[in-house]
Amino acid sequence: MDLVLGTMYFGTRTDEPTSFALLDRFVEAGGRMLDTANCYSFWSSPTGHGGQSEAVLGRWLAANPGLRDELVVATKVGVEPRDEGGTEGLSAAVIEREAGRSLDRLGLDVIDLYWAHGEDRSTDLEETVSAFGSLVASGAVRRLGVSNHPTWRVERARAIAAELRVEPWTALQLTTSYVEPRPGAQVPGKDHRFGFVSDETIDYLDEHPDLDLWVYSPLIQGSYDRADRPFPEAYDHPGTTERLAELRAEAEARGVPPSQLVLAWLLARGWQPIVGVSTVEQLDSALASVALVPDLS
Repeated sequence: MDLVLGTMYFGTRTDEPTSFALLDRFVEAGGRMLDTANCYSFWSSPTGHGGQSEAVLGRWLAANPGLRDELVVATKVGVEPRDEGGTEGLSAAVIEREAGRSLDRLGLDVIDLYWAHGEDRSTDLEETVSAFGSLVASGAVRRLGVSNHPTWRVERARAIAAELRVEPWTALQLTTSYVEPRPGAQVPGKDHRFGFVSDETIDYLDEHPDLDLWVYSPLIQGSYDRADRPFPEAYDHPGTTERLAELRAEAEARGVPPSQLVLAWLLARGWQPIVGVSTVEQLDSALASVALVPDLS
């Protein structure tokens, strides 16, 4: 199953018993990919720092040791706040230190997929690439990915990795959905300048089949299904109107929520949607998308 369970609010907005129930149901249904970050979720914590999600995952993994070899556990580094202001960045010292802290919280010997979470142009890219590569060489990490970076920086980093003969980034994590905001429009909560999938991203993926794409916020905070969660104003344009009409017509004909077709459409493109849910009922609805074959443009 190519769905990914996002665990952003585990340990903060989502309490531990509910988090465990969601994890249990996900793996029972065949899910195997879990996504977290060292900064999750600092904005929901009175400490102003993250680590809660990784800690909850670590306790669940400890309670289910037989599942470890079946799972892909992904976490990130780069945007955890610093007490003195700003974010931690992607220096070699930060990458090495935070990988160790993530391993401790998760209770793991190795991170399956380690993401560069956001850009850090104050650090030389060669230093960042080398540090990530060293983690793979040491056995602390299996695979590397990059989130919220412009395509040209991804390509440059991969070229540097080839020159240094270290492991390259082979996964991208960005946001997209069946509808898209107006070009240049600011979407609330989406602060990464290069966080959206673009035509250039898709072309780059087509030319580099070794790269996977993980898609976050694919359901736009429930806007497809819930009238009380309207789409942000940035999505108000004719293209959205047309696509939503097509989506809702097919959903009505099939008797399924529009959100299930959105996830199925992303899966059909070979992308891996990250679903963030707070109830088992929401998770079951997302899981049902795996069986759908959408007829959407």
